[in-house]
Amino acid sequence: MPFRDRTHAGEELALRMLEWADSSDLVDPVVLALPRGGVPVAAPVAHALHVPLDVLVARKIGVPGRRETAIGAIVGDEAPLFDRVALELLGLSEDRLGSDVAEARNELHRREHLYRAGRPEPPVEGHTVLLVDDGLATGLTATAALLSLRRRNPARLVLAAPFGSPQTVSDLSGHADDVVCLEQPPDFHAVSEGYDTFPQVTDAEVMDVLQVFHHGREDAHEQSGR
Repeated sequence: MPFRDRTHAGEELALRMLEWADSSDLVDPVVLALPRGGVPVAAPVAHALHVPLDVLVARKIGVPGRRETAIGAIVGDEAPLFDRVALELLGLSEDRLGSDVAEARNELHRREHLYRAGRPEPPVEGHTVLLVDDGLATGLTATAALLSLRRRNPARLVLAAPFGSPQTVSDLSGHADDVVCLEQPPDFHAVSEGYDTFPQVTDAEVMDVLQVFHHGREDAHEQSGR
């Protein structure tokens, strides 16, 4: 059955993650959302587990003329990750995609600056990191994010999503210590099929979720220190 929206999907995922956490050894866990769509899904998970929420900004690199079809992904200033089989099939090269990579990186940095609002990057080394997205289609963006996080030496690296391709979930299991995906239909075609409503998430919505969450934690910290 499809989820009503991303918030409903996040609530269902939070229930599964609570069960998972009960049987897992979590070390200073932190939830990182892949914006923009992963943020409203990740918020209920972080609330349920009573752990910090932040973002890991990654950007898809689309096929020229078909931007929604991923052929690569980037995180920060790291080298892009490409689907090399797709590059060969489409007769493309990394050099030819140089301007697309630069455009994606500029947008990535814009979002990092906007969403983080002066906050430092979330801690990763020695922490249990739960990376959350709204769905897993090609898995390129999630793979780039997982590879980037792994290089920062987390104690444990977990990927969680409400809906995804069974093949992609299987492939991603090689990059994470655990992969949790609630619904994996054998006839998967697109992430949007898992939702009754699947509007594009805006920058303002991402910032609202993060601000409410961080202000709530700051208030709780101040009250506990009184």
